[in-house]
Amino acid sequence: MTIRIGNAPCSWGVEFADDARNPSWQTVLKECREAGYTGIELGPVGFMPEDPAKLGDALEAHSLELIGGVVFRAFHDANQWDDVLDGAKRTCEALAAHGAKHFVLIDSISPRRAPTAGRAAEAEQMDAAEWTAYRERIVTVAKMGAEEYGLIPEIHPHAGGFMDFEPEIERLLEEVDPDLLKICIDTGHCTYAGFDPVAFMQRHLERITYVHFKDTSAAVKADVIANRTGFYDACGQGIFCNLGDGEVDFPAVHKLLTDAGFSGWCTIEQDCDPTLDPNPVGDAKLNRNYLESIGFA
Repeated sequence: MTIRIGNAPCSWGVEFADDARNPSWQTVLKECREAGYTGIELGPVGFMPEDPAKLGDALEAHSLELIGGVVFRAFHDANQWDDVLDGAKRTCEALAAHGAKHFVLIDSISPRRAPTAGRAAEAEQMDAAEWTAYRERIVTVAKMGAEEYGLIPEIHPHAGGFMDFEPEIERLLEEVDPDLLKICIDTGHCTYAGFDPVAFMQRHLERITYVHFKDTSAAVKADVIANRTGFYDACGQGIFCNLGDGEVDFPAVHKLLTDAGFSGWCTIEQDCDPTLDPNPVGDAKLNRNYLESIGFA
């Protein structure tokens, strides 16, 4: 099996299932296939049909494979645990219904951490008891995905949440059984947080089972960090640029993955504002062409 390149609804601006600005799910599937991809992520649960037959027929009609799905919920907030579980269970059911394996866990943006996205030295930290409870919520959801649905649970760092900067990611990885929790590394969220994705990947190759490709514009990143711009406003300003136009050394990523014999899916996630990106399918094509130019199939 070789490296396969997929895409995700967030590249069409889909971050929340009920956002009125979203394109239709049918449009996303159609344009993803038109751009040359054969795999797509689920997106936020509820965006794609939760009826397995309806989504299965649509995926087949567009010759698309469902790759995985993301639980982007507030793991950091004990008061939102029911919401986390709801998103996790529904995502598990959707993935299992279509044979997808990648069950990606992301701590959503916290008001306590959003102002310090990109500013590791200033970021508020949890106390010991809060961290322990937070870690156990992640473990509980990971066990559900693995034991009840046969999925691969993967932690994903994300700007503005409590699993963002390198030390906290390393801490979680050290404290949680590597057989239970794998890594979905996101190249752009690494650079947003101020650390080198290639060096991180080198240290943790045996635990990385899934990769998200994202690039960051150095100029936009410097501006949004300086101005304490919110994550979604930063997306609207173009912090996540087309692959190859930003800071991530994708040729080095390609060499690292191929030398290590990595096989499976790498998925493009070019988070954008659905009302400000006039041509997501064009960007999807450019990103696909760029990856092909540096050796990705």
